[in-house]
Amino acid sequence: MTRAPIHVGIGGWTFAPWRDNFYPKGLPQARELEYAARQVTAIEVNGTYYRLQSRDSFRKWAEAVPPGFVFTVKASRYCTNRRVLAEAGEGIANFLGQGIAELGDALGPILWQFMPTKQFDPADFAAFLALLPREQDGVRLRHALEVRHESFKDPRFIDLARDHGAAIVFADSPDYPAIADLTADFVYARLQDAREDEATGYPPAALDHWAKVAGSWSEGHSPQGLDYVADRAPASASGREVFLFMINGAKRRAPAAAKALIERL
Repeated sequence: MTRAPIHVGIGGWTFAPWRDNFYPKGLPQARELEYAARQVTAIEVNGTYYRLQSRDSFRKWAEAVPPGFVFTVKASRYCTNRRVLAEAGEGIANFLGQGIAELGDALGPILWQFMPTKQFDPADFAAFLALLPREQDGVRLRHALEVRHESFKDPRFIDLARDHGAAIVFADSPDYPAIADLTADFVYARLQDAREDEATGYPPAALDHWAKVAGSWSEGHSPQGLDYVADRAPASASGREVFLFMINGAKRRAPAAAKALIERL
């Protein structure tokens, strides 16, 4: 049985409340990424959603993390928060050209997050997916689609994502639809239902559950008990690489939640 890598992480690394429950007291802020990258195995970069970063910043981030660590990068809102997605070509080029290829082997999937009000338009979404390239400056690109409107629970959306090899983000969220259909050679999950009154965000039984689900994904399966729109994808003999983030919800608990899940895996 082949088991592909499982990366478990958090959103960003600059968050003041983590300085009293995650980062060692007195740790310089300039070393927070270096420390976080040795406690979890992935970080979802959120700052790229709001503004372009310098090429030098991407290079420094890559130099600060150990081998095997992965960054996923949230795409610019100027690409996804628009009425006509087919017109996002210039924004996509600007976003991808800012220097993300400097991450090299540390670059994981690009996260394309859509507004909760964005509804599924088959033709427009197909045109958008056709704009997403497979490489940038010689570095492979993988794409994950976070849709947050019920209209995307449509078999046509599943087919589109599969045709383009893009993953549909699975959300464990009280606010957004959960679409567990596997449409790429990797899985992207965002667990967003952590609780402040739970030291590890999720209770032990829930962490056990998600560890089992992540293991099933990595072995190439479509786990039972999740919400699927279309027929479940056939098992992949080579497994599927998994990117799983403890994010939003009770953000103060995210590092503890990620570490607890890593221990179970």
